[in-house]
Amino acid sequence: MAAEESTRGIRATAATWMHRTRHTRLSHGNHMSVHWHDVLEGHDELARDASLSDKSSIVCRAGLLLLAGGAGAWRVREAMNAVADVLGITCSVDVSLTSIECSCFDETGSFSEVVSLPTTGVNTERIWNMEKLVRRISEEGSTFTVGTLHELMDKIEHTPGRYAPWQAALAAAAACSAFVFLLGGGPFEMLFAFAGAGLGGYVRRRMLDRHLTHLACIGCGVGVACLVYLAAQQLIGLVAPEALDFNAGYIGAMLFVIPGFPLITSGLDIAKLDLRSGVDRLVYACSIIITATLVAWLISSFVGLRPDEFQDLHLGMAVLTALRALMSFIGVFGFSVLFNSPPRMAATAGIVGALANTLRLTLVDVAGFTPEAAAFAGALVAGLLASAVMMRVGFPRISITVPSIVIMVPGLYLYRAVYYMGTVDVLASMEWIFRAVMIILFLPMGLGLARALTDRAWRHCN
Repeated sequence: MAAEESTRGIRATAATWMHRTRHTRLSHGNHMSVHWHDVLEGHDELARDASLSDKSSIVCRAGLLLLAGGAGAWRVREAMNAVADVLGITCSVDVSLTSIECSCFDETGSFSEVVSLPTTGVNTERIWNMEKLVRRISEEGSTFTVGTLHELMDKIEHTPGRYAPWQAALAAAAACSAFVFLLGGGPFEMLFAFAGAGLGGYVRRRMLDRHLTHLACIGCGVGVACLVYLAAQQLIGLVAPEALDFNAGYIGAMLFVIPGFPLITSGLDIAKLDLRSGVDRLVYACSIIITATLVAWLISSFVGLRPDEFQDLHLGMAVLTALRALMSFIGVFGFSVLFNSPPRMAATAGIVGALANTLRLTLVDVAGFTPEAAAFAGALVAGLLASAVMMRVGFPRISITVPSIVIMVPGLYLYRAVYYMGTVDVLASMEWIFRAVMIILFLPMGLGLARALTDRAWRHCN
């Protein structure tokens, strides 16, 4: 009898939902958007006293906004649970890269819905704003109406990005130029990478703003970056012929597309057994890496470039360490701007990245650590510092940790693996793949350990 009553409740709720959607505006996109205010039963009703479908819409939309900012599955679920607790319901959530399946329960029955995003991206300011909103709901949510909560989320959803395309392009240029120095490049390679990444980043951003296919934006941005690098090299070579010998920084021009957020959050999601989200993010990150490296290899094969070693800069250890700290700060700051971090947040991430990445490189050069062990140590330090920053100033941990260790992702190794794969040099290709994969695996492991040490809720399975 109880089961029959529950079933009738579910059917009645679903029927009510279907009836209401007949009178709402329709979206004609491939991913049909939801007009949240049109499907509410009680817009001016207190959220805690609202219908189960209205409560579900609040919970799901809160999770969807966090997911749109690039947050991992655990963080999305934590926020949805916090909102559900205030509304007096229980929710069961399954999160992927671009969608959320949610079932909400109360004494009247259950209500299930699926919400999705048309694409994925990173917006650390949105993550920060949503975390502040969730804390506010936890404190004052019982006094908010359904409409008020959706209006608060409207404001966050419609907040434009902080940076214009030219500013994002400048950030990409600075970050990639700094990245080239950290790989071992000198002034010529840094200059060429600056020009390539700047124009490539601008093209990619303009294409993304026009909602073009994601991988096409990646491929075109990388292609422009590589071609501009070569053009700048030839142009400077007319004045300084020795510039034509500096080809090793070629790959640095395209490193602005490194999928740091999905790579790192995939490892953290898998560590928490959110396998659907973790695998989705990993596949997405791999698709970006493969697209970018194949485009770079295709262009290099036409012009006959090889992934040569960088020439020795002949710098003393003290000078080298100071420059590494400076370039790490610039690189992390630039990536943070690409992630739409406010300037203060980007500067904080830059300081954390400068400390962690300089330590990583010093451990390899001075202490004799393997690159993999040093990557683990660098990520661990970045995670611990980010936790301290979060408790001090309230920035989301992920907005500090991911930009600070993106600069540790071995983009050069991945390119060399694809290059040697294209030349059918299987042994060399496998060597560089294994080197890259080992470092990539140790980065989320370091962050995961730091998170387990500093976050009591995260280190427990419940």
